[in-house]
Amino acid sequence: MRSQINEQDLRQEFDRLEKTLSDSSIYQKDNYPQLAKRFKELTEIIHLLDKRKILNYQQQDAEALTKNSDSALAVLAETELEEILSEKQKLQQALEQLFVSNEDQKISGNCLLEIRAGVGGAEACLFATDLQRMYLKFIEKKSWKIEVISQSLAESGGYKEIISEITGQQAYSQLQFESGVHRVQRIPSTESQGRIHTSTVSIAVLPIAKETDLTLDANDLKIDTYRSSGPGGQGVNKTDSAVRVTHLPTKLVVICQDGRSQLKNKEKALEVLRSRLLEKQIAETEAKTSSQRKKLIGRAFRNEKIRTYNFPQDRLTDHRIAKNFSNLADILNGQLQPLINQLIDYETQ
Repeated sequence: MRSQINEQDLRQEFDRLEKTLSDSSIYQKDNYPQLAKRFKELTEIIHLLDKRKILNYQQQDAEALTKNSDSALAVLAETELEEILSEKQKLQQALEQLFVSNEDQKISGNCLLEIRAGVGGAEACLFATDLQRMYLKFIEKKSWKIEVISQSLAESGGYKEIISEITGQQAYSQLQFESGVHRVQRIPSTESQGRIHTSTVSIAVLPIAKETDLTLDANDLKIDTYRSSGPGGQGVNKTDSAVRVTHLPTKLVVICQDGRSQLKNKEKALEVLRSRLLEKQIAETEAKTSSQRKKLIGRAFRNEKIRTYNFPQDRLTDHRIAKNFSNLADILNGQLQPLINQLIDYETQ
């Protein structure tokens, strides 16, 4: 749940950041760029808040003078009051543009959708494919765009991992609560004795980080190029277009090989890396300051679930809101909006 940020909270945050940034040792820390960016945002906001406070005092004085027995002075005060109210309106508009938390900025943007098979072997990979198709259908209904950045196919069929970029108005705000472990209970087609199997797929939805959000040090990157394999056509497979980027300090690895252009694959890989690193920094910061931190994504164990898809009972259960939804066929065909609406209402109330 997101809490409302008031002026007192902002001033306290500003004072804390000002004190933190006055220590020269902060320049060596990984989160310095984010802290400096936030301090700059707060500086602008505090300046406008101070200006608004002055205008409030001026408004009180002008309102008092409009009641003066001297009619000429009262007329001048009326004119001054109009100018003050006009200035306050402009200032309020400027504040509304700046008075936005980092989380709110993420909500309106594009996002990355990462789907990974977890526990369950071949069945988990097949369910990962079902979820990818479900999101594709939902994205079609929203008239958004989706571009596959990277995929890894299982020998037995389905995806071991698939990463896509989603472009569309409020894409992140609509999909952010899909992050977590999705559990499926069903009878695989290869099951001869009719036993129900349980498998998991983990989903991560990340706001796309821009270069201004997080700067990557070239010395921290190892970039390898090689010949692509798998789907993509002959043009992809005949050139060294695949790119693997390793972030040395964190050991995070991003591979992008679905495009024909090595340059484009590199740009997409760096985009994914920035987004993961930014989310990692945010998660670490929140974990230190709140015991209520919700993990973005678990280790894909069966008990770390946010949602269960029970095929024998034709039922989807979202464990966060403790509600059941029937007709799995429609849901897996992209009919996600009713569920998403309830999650948004629950998380923002």
